[in-house]
Amino acid sequence: MKVFDRIKRLFNSQNRKKRSAQSVIPFRLNFLLWIVGILLLALTARLFYLQVLNGSAYKAEVKRSDTSIQTNNVQRGMIYDSQGNVMVGNQTHQAITYTKGSNVTTDDLYKIANRLGRYVTVTNKNSRLTDRNEEDYYLADKGRLNSVLKHVKTSSSDSDDDKYDKALNYLNSHPDAWHLTSQQKNNARIYAAMSGAYSLSTTYIKETDVTAGELAAVGEHLNEMPGVKIGTAWTRNYPQGKDVQSLTGTVSTTGLPSDEVNSLLSEGYSRNDSVGQSYLEKEYQATLAGSKSQTEVTTNGNNVTKEVVKYPGKKGDNLVLTVNSKFQQRVQEILKNNYASAGNGYSSGVYAVVMNPHNGAILAMAGIDRDTKTGKQTDDQIGAINHPITMGSVVKPATVMGGLMSKVITPTNNTLVDRPIKVEGISAKSSWFNHGGSANMAVNAPTALEVSSNSYMMQLIMKEGGMDYHDNAPMTLKPSIFAKERYYFNMFGLGQKTGVDLPGETAGYTGPSDEKHIGSALDLAYGNYDGYTTIQLAQYMSTIANGGNRMRPYIVKEIRGTQSNGKLGPVEYTTQPQVQQVIPAPKSYFDVVHQGLYQVVHGSNTYITGRALSSVKPSISGKTGTAETVSDGHKTTTLSFAGYAPSNDPQVVVALAIPGCTNSDGGANLNMAKQIFQAYWKMVQSPKGFTDGE
Repeated sequence: MKVFDRIKRLFNSQNRKKRSAQSVIPFRLNFLLWIVGILLLALTARLFYLQVLNGSAYKAEVKRSDTSIQTNNVQRGMIYDSQGNVMVGNQTHQAITYTKGSNVTTDDLYKIANRLGRYVTVTNKNSRLTDRNEEDYYLADKGRLNSVLKHVKTSSSDSDDDKYDKALNYLNSHPDAWHLTSQQKNNARIYAAMSGAYSLSTTYIKETDVTAGELAAVGEHLNEMPGVKIGTAWTRNYPQGKDVQSLTGTVSTTGLPSDEVNSLLSEGYSRNDSVGQSYLEKEYQATLAGSKSQTEVTTNGNNVTKEVVKYPGKKGDNLVLTVNSKFQQRVQEILKNNYASAGNGYSSGVYAVVMNPHNGAILAMAGIDRDTKTGKQTDDQIGAINHPITMGSVVKPATVMGGLMSKVITPTNNTLVDRPIKVEGISAKSSWFNHGGSANMAVNAPTALEVSSNSYMMQLIMKEGGMDYHDNAPMTLKPSIFAKERYYFNMFGLGQKTGVDLPGETAGYTGPSDEKHIGSALDLAYGNYDGYTTIQLAQYMSTIANGGNRMRPYIVKEIRGTQSNGKLGPVEYTTQPQVQQVIPAPKSYFDVVHQGLYQVVHGSNTYITGRALSSVKPSISGKTGTAETVSDGHKTTTLSFAGYAPSNDPQVVVALAIPGCTNSDGGANLNMAKQIFQAYWKMVQSPKGFTDGE
């Protein structure tokens, strides 16, 4: 019994422990659930407090305190000549700038512009004012905007933008209903400059001609005009003279050019940024512009509380050109001094290019544009790449090369009789010295170049076209002959873009090539039909001079950085000479043409055309050119020249053209060429070590 009682007591004790454990577990779980519930309730209350009761206040606080990146302009890269002389530099000015805050409203801009307008006068020279600028300023005043809206029909569905557009339309259609005073126009220019800036980007309000009084007044009231500062601006200057602008180009001074504003904005520019507008400044805009500085700015409302420079910015890289600025000036001077002697009453200009025939480097590019109605002359160096001219006989070496390459003549069998060309249905054509046939003579290819035989060139073309010529023969040439002639001309660079590193190059002018104009195929043979640019002339003669490599012309030799002392820094890029085409012709073909070009200057024939250059040392080889043209209804002549020196080791090519001359006997083209060669040997390269080539 005792054992049984003991077992019973043990069993009852275990049951009590089990019941006790079971009662403890629900208590703990309930306790935890109560704690979680209280925490969730507290969180809900806190969220209600933050989002519902004080949401607006916290949103305003977030807006007031913000960190963003502010950008500032840097100095533009400079342009140097081949000798390291500054051609285009930068002049430093004190300027009035504005950095647009991240949360600035239209009303804020309006108030700041009006206040700044009290102290600063901004003219159209500093900032152009468009009709839209005036309208935006006028409507920036809420009172005036509401007044205008009373005169237009609006609906409840109209957005603020819709209403604004209707207000603009009203101002456009009622110009007499509103106007701005001179002071308001001044303020409007400031407002337009401020409005055009991106958030936290710096723009110039007035970057030149800021007076001491303006600086003092603005400095005294800076705290009243958030974002306005006194800073530094740079404008272009030209230590070698402003004439070079027609080659280097210009930089905008009133913001982005209107015709390119959308494309430039898409590239990340601000409306008020200065950019290259033409020529080298435009072609190398990305290189010259540099990288804007970046500053991390912390703001509280419209107040800047902290500024940390993250990137100091990088001045634009510098261009080093292939031209020698002194020689460039001298070539321009030579054109000016000799232009009138050509009889330029109907002429539209004169252009010259000096080039290294072995690498394509442009050593000088000069030009004058002349208004044929007013007679006004302006520097126009870039006209050498975009002004097509009917060049005349200067292209005859290319015609001879075409005859050799098409095998209608050979280096040892190339004699033809110069005589007037009479084809049925076409007016008689002849060489300049043999109009009536009294000077008929047998000439080989070099002599044909020496005397500038038109007849020889026309006979070559007829042979290339398979025409069996005799006096009064029927014209059997097909229009395809035009393509054949131009094929050889293009090979040497005549009639197509050269690829020079300047914007705006043209391919020239191509005359009609149909059956109706088939007689003009004969004119094309001696340069009296299509039009070519002067740089094409230089590339073509360089190809002949170097023995068959058509080199791409270039004017930027290097891109270089800037040292800490402001001087030229390390080379970042060097232009490598580029062979565009190797002429598929043996040396014997070039020897024929080289001999002819030498004889043009140093030959003994009665009708030699370039004897005026025979005294120049080192020796010159080249080809003169005349073309019969019409200018403003008057019969005129193009005078041209292309040649190289020394004759036996070409180092330099000179090409020039004077369209619309009335004095073809004055030798203006040869006088210019002579003086340019002499200037080259004196100013660029010493003639020491070169023989005269004879």
